[in-house]
Amino acid sequence: MARFCLFLVAMICFALPVAAQEDDGDSGRTLPRMASFRSNHINARSGPGSRYPIEWIYKQKNAPVEIVAEFELWRKIKDWEGSETWVHKAMLTNKRWIKITKSGTADVFAKPQSDSRVIAKAEDQVIGKIEKCPEQKDFCLIKFSTMEGWVNRKDFYGVYPEEVIN
Repeated sequence: MARFCLFLVAMICFALPVAAQEDDGDSGRTLPRMASFRSNHINARSGPGSRYPIEWIYKQKNAPVEIVAEFELWRKIKDWEGSETWVHKAMLTNKRWIKITKSGTADVFAKPQSDSRVIAKAEDQVIGKIEKCPEQKDFCLIKFSTMEGWVNRKDFYGVYPEEVIN
């Protein structure tokens, strides 16, 4: 029994830092800030609580949103189209993703420059994971499913204009 209790305590100690790191964060963090959806079914409400009506149901896991306000366990978000609604903080993660917003397709380059070789085209609304966004660069390295390349910041939503991500 003592071994089981020790095991349980150890598991809790190791799990807490991971859970806190993935969480959207407690009140008091800097606003606004970027986050992403944790699941592929997110009820977005007109106010900060389950008693408020559902305005939207988001169905794209990892889609980026901007947290613009907080109230207890609720976060007011702005999506890639500018709509503002409230979601429970458990539905958000700090993991950073982008969403292609350029109409049609966005070029994915081999290097972080426009005259570089185009290695792929990313369609509008495609989600990609941010690998890095260097300082004073117009491009970010984005991983899409099986490939990665450099995408111009103007072609996607999910990173602030001067934000550096290493």
